[in-house]
Amino acid sequence: MQKPMKTKSFLLLFLMVSVFAFSQAKANPEDAAIKKSLVYFVNSIKDKKIEQGVSCIYPKFFTVVPRDQMIQLLNMTYNNPFMKIDMSEVKVGNNGKPQQIGGEYFSIVPYSMKLKCNVGSMNDEMKKKINGLLVSKYGKNNVKSSAGEGSFLINAGMRACAVSRDRKTWKFVILEKEYKPQLVKVLPKQILDEI
Repeated sequence: MQKPMKTKSFLLLFLMVSVFAFSQAKANPEDAAIKKSLVYFVNSIKDKKIEQGVSCIYPKFFTVVPRDQMIQLLNMTYNNPFMKIDMSEVKVGNNGKPQQIGGEYFSIVPYSMKLKCNVGSMNDEMKKKINGLLVSKYGKNNVKSSAGEGSFLINAGMRACAVSRDRKTWKFVILEKEYKPQLVKVLPKQILDEI
């Protein structure tokens, strides 16, 4: 008699959790689309498929940085023989509720990853400069030096703005305070105020 009651309780709990999870997914169908698109974007860069990654960037961004220049910049960063960068453990946080502004939807998405920056082929002065740049960008507690390997291990917390016209296809702009003056030409004031 005891077993059927436990089974019924378990089934009821499972059913309630399933309904709740389904209703949450139904409530914000764009959440999954945003996360999937952002993971695709980051993995394209991680896998050194730079042009594929650039296709995920919000087209209006190219009015500030031309597409060819962006491809060249990303190639210099991620395909650089003097400073090899590897990404791992990409995690996407919960995006904000998409806001409709001027016929487009905007949503800020936090994400993080681990970066390993191998600078073993550089001299000590360059390593020191790179360490300073990384610490100023990511914070002292998020940058560890591995002298034996000649590399830096970075916990990189970042944010992107997802943009869409139809709430299904999302493009991205990476949000960084130091680029806010350039982003004025790309993103609406409501979004810039959140950077």
